[in-house]
Amino acid sequence: MKFKSLFVIGILLIFTHLASISQNEFSPEDLLSTNSIGGIELSPAGSEIIYTLYSPRTPNETPGGSHSEYIRLNLKTGDSESLFPKEQTGSSPQWSPDGLMIGFLFRAEGELTQVWAMPSSGGPVMQLTNSESSINSFKWGPDGRSIAYLSRTPESEREKELSKRGYDFIFYEENLKNTNLHLARFDADWNQIDSRQLSREGNVWDFEFNHQGDQIAATLSPKNLIDHRYMFRHIYIFDLATDGIRQVSKTKGKLGNYAFSPNGQHLAYTGALNINDHQVSQLYLINLQNGSTKNLTPPDFRGHVSWVQWKDDNALIYYSGEGVYPKLNLVSLTGGDRTIILNAENGGIIFSTPTFSADFKNFIFTGSTPTDPVNLYRWDGQGTLEKLTDINPDISSRNLGKQEVIRYNARDGQQIEGILILPVNYKKENAYPLVVYVHGGPESHHSNGWLSRYATPGQVMAGKGYMVAFLNYRASTGYGVDFAMEGFADPAGKEFDDIADAIDFLVAEKGADANRVGLAGGSYGGYASAWFATYYTKYVKAVCMFVGISDLISKRGTTDIPYEDMYVHMGKKLEDQWQFMLERSPVYYAHQSETATLIYGGAADTRVHPSQSFELYRRMKMNDHPAVRLVQYPGEGHGNRKQVGQIDVLYRQMDWFDWYVRDMKPLDGPMPPLDISDHYGLDWAY
Repeated sequence: MKFKSLFVIGILLIFTHLASISQNEFSPEDLLSTNSIGGIELSPAGSEIIYTLYSPRTPNETPGGSHSEYIRLNLKTGDSESLFPKEQTGSSPQWSPDGLMIGFLFRAEGELTQVWAMPSSGGPVMQLTNSESSINSFKWGPDGRSIAYLSRTPESEREKELSKRGYDFIFYEENLKNTNLHLARFDADWNQIDSRQLSREGNVWDFEFNHQGDQIAATLSPKNLIDHRYMFRHIYIFDLATDGIRQVSKTKGKLGNYAFSPNGQHLAYTGALNINDHQVSQLYLINLQNGSTKNLTPPDFRGHVSWVQWKDDNALIYYSGEGVYPKLNLVSLTGGDRTIILNAENGGIIFSTPTFSADFKNFIFTGSTPTDPVNLYRWDGQGTLEKLTDINPDISSRNLGKQEVIRYNARDGQQIEGILILPVNYKKENAYPLVVYVHGGPESHHSNGWLSRYATPGQVMAGKGYMVAFLNYRASTGYGVDFAMEGFADPAGKEFDDIADAIDFLVAEKGADANRVGLAGGSYGGYASAWFATYYTKYVKAVCMFVGISDLISKRGTTDIPYEDMYVHMGKKLEDQWQFMLERSPVYYAHQSETATLIYGGAADTRVHPSQSFELYRRMKMNDHPAVRLVQYPGEGHGNRKQVGQIDVLYRQMDWFDWYVRDMKPLDGPMPPLDISDHYGLDWAY
């Protein structure tokens, strides 16, 4: 009897231990409560930073984006506090050049958004600007007594009256209001001396002062359209003494950031190699005296340069994505070989672009690792990165899937790289269901850091026993322009063949179960999802298509970036490739689909119009597909901003894959429950 009792107790202890392990895996609730960090501002003295802490809304809160709080952190003592009192909702805080003031944007009740300021040592806030329309962004002038800002052309009284009377018609891509560049100056008591509009034509997107305060560089495009921002911006110089303006950039295509040299004689910027280059990839240097431009990017560079700043008048620091690990580099003003000063592969921290002190000895980054979504780090320019925050402490106690870099050869011999998250408690001899997450763009790539988001919940799926792959297929950035151009004028060609080859590799080499494969992605990744649901249907049991493309012909007529689509993706006008576009459209193959297809997206998406979802759904339905479902999120655009839509995407995707991939439910049987609100964590009122 005693032995039997001990046996029962032993069994109970084993089950209790197993239960504690399962409860300690990274859960959907963990993912939905993960905090993140935004922009960082370093004080002029280098002793303090201001950063933005984002915390997700809970399921029971009013629908909306994440809560944001501005944190002021003393780098010497480690003490931190909220920058603004709870009743004050300022944004975009910036130190003045002397560090004595902190400017910020604030909208008083019933008023327009203006620039306000408060003493950095404490004291009352004061309104600085009196713009006729709300201010979008601002920067302090180097003298600390001037502010440049961007605001949109205000409505005329006639326009206001017409709108009031109901005559507020939409004139598509006409009657646009440009965003203009303004300059305001203040006296010693912060009274505004004068304010003037600097830009007269075109739309201003962003700007930078030179260190002398007598010039502003800004990017302008002919119209205030996102397509113009992508493809038709150029850098102009405003002379503040003469009100003169001149174009200084000559390259065509996409632009990144830009910065004046300390002496004001040069301007460095990042941009595309040419108009067909689909992403910022090069480092350029403009001599402002003679107007010449030099490309400082290493020859045949196997990476993408995305950001640049000045170390001093003679050297530039730039950030490059190179495979799954970014690097910080130094290069001389005269060009030549670069010096790599920080390589993420060495420390394992996937760092962001830095903000740094004038003496080049105090760098602040955000950084992530495979087991840490994001934190702040400090670097002295020589040693290892020092972690400053711990904003998600509970994650360290969770059982996470091991993350590793994978490399395989595609069918034509090209080596492809990616990231694989193994199932928790992975055993090589077992077979596991596989989920492939495909990034969008395709002008993007995965680094070997934290990869789990609401639409790509890698660690959640690993905790449920899935193998999870993130692939840098051809057309991805981070491997040079030639690799990226493999997808040019060849949509769904080699790029998606690489994904099929990855599935074969993972089945053959890593233990993925060929009969239990799912695939998901958003935007261009949604295009891949639709392609695998139709053309490559034999590879996958289920897909989840988020804001994805199904018909390249109609997509080109409904997107808000038609020129970007033509110049950097398709290569020709639609009229020159009708049949080719049709044959690279998933709707063309919808009749042969044997894949359970979940389609979802924002009902207000202007990038990939909701009609792309409707078309695939309708073509499948009209061909008697038994397992297709379409879900739309009201008010959402190209991705879900509100927590309610993020919650639904996460749980609905998990249910879809569990049903068809893990549990292998038949395609012609019942679909997963439509109402999944019991998953949401809601406090019901009845």
